[in-house]
Amino acid sequence: MDNKLNEIRRKIRLLRADMLSAEDNIRKRVNRDEDCSDAAVHLMSMRVVMLGLISERNRLGGEERLLNVDERLKLDVRAASRRPSNAVPDPGWRLARVQKTHPIKNPEPRSDLVGTEKARGRRER
Repeated sequence: MDNKLNEIRRKIRLLRADMLSAEDNIRKRVNRDEDCSDAAVHLMSMRVVMLGLISERNRLGGEERLLNVDERLKLDVRAASRRPSNAVPDPGWRLARVQKTHPIKNPEPRSDLVGTEKARGRRER
């Protein structure tokens, strides 16, 4: 059952990518004033297949509930392994020092023409 559900989810994911590609193709054709009726019919047939896959997924119990905006904002999206900043550090943890980067004081001359002769010639004028 789980294998069948995962297979359906994989098919849905691949079909979504194909549908986005087909929609992009239709937009390009419309912008060039070309006939896109065959691509539109193909996209509609992909939508019919998508609806069948979604109904099959839901029948197998794999329905994913879509959250509205308020529910998504209330959702705690922080990682579960993240420690709160005011917590006492774990004795097994130690702070790692991060080396700061500094600009090179004496950079070597550039080997490309853009950074050397051409740039100097523009300044001298």
